[in-house]
Amino acid sequence: MKLRFARRSYKEFGDEELILAYKRTEDKGIIGEIYSRYAHLILGCCLKYLKQFENAEDTAMKIFEELEHKLLKHEVQHFKSWLYQVTKNECLQQLRKKKLSTSEFGLENAPEEEMDTEQLELTESRINNLQEALQSLKGTQKECVELFYISQKSYVEISNELDIPLNTVKSAIQNGKRNLKIWFDNHEK
Repeated sequence: MKLRFARRSYKEFGDEELILAYKRTEDKGIIGEIYSRYAHLILGCCLKYLKQFENAEDTAMKIFEELEHKLLKHEVQHFKSWLYQVTKNECLQQLRKKKLSTSEFGLENAPEEEMDTEQLELTESRINNLQEALQSLKGTQKECVELFYISQKSYVEISNELDIPLNTVKSAIQNGKRNLKIWFDNHEK
């Protein structure tokens, strides 16, 4: 059984399988696979909060360096959501440190910086709503919408990955968008 496990590519593993395999083996190749799947999303999230590419890149690398220790310490059930939360927390911590260091030198926050914080909170609220709305979608609709909008895959790539007809992909995305709009109409205040 161990030989079969070793031969199997990590690309074939789902996120939960990867986490369990990492906890068993502590194989750095698993962290590499997670990096290849999520580095662009983590960097994008860091960039959204930190605004400067260099800071975002440094923070994203720090997150992946600490990931191997955090995975061993924490029980992770929904990896993508957990990783987003870890990223968001790290970014907010970086922003707090920056704010503290500017106040140490007597520099007060400019009104535009306060507005950025308000905008971040509004954006964060919208992202949380979007995640909740995505959870309301079912089956193929949810998979197609996430692959198209989040993973930025083409209709053909989605069709091949899910082994479903191209018209089914188009229909699922169209219906998913409509259902998301309905969800937002019913849940946003």
